[in-house]
Amino acid sequence: MNNEVKEMGNDAVERIKKEYRDSVDFLRRERDEIKLKIHLGNAEIRDQWDEVEKKWEHFQARAEIVGRITKDSAKEVGEASKIVGEELKNSYRRIRDSLGTNR
Repeated sequence: MNNEVKEMGNDAVERIKKEYRDSVDFLRRERDEIKLKIHLGNAEIRDQWDEVEKKWEHFQARAEIVGRITKDSAKEVGEASKIVGEELKNSYRRIRDSLGTNR
């Protein structure tokens, strides 16, 4: 175990959990808005949506784990979750752009 993880206190773990919850909330809103419009899109957009939905399901599974993590695993889960969250955010942005829907 590296020193960084050993020194991570409860505040850091709670910060990671909060950042993750905020990211989940943002992505859930993005997803819901796009989902309402996707039925008007073409087959290519629906294919993109199907791919992003797989990532969303993986992200959601991690969200359940985050609530139960310890400080030993908080940093690793936090870093991996940020990567997946950014991928989802970028994917939603591409689909939104394809739909011609701007925020």
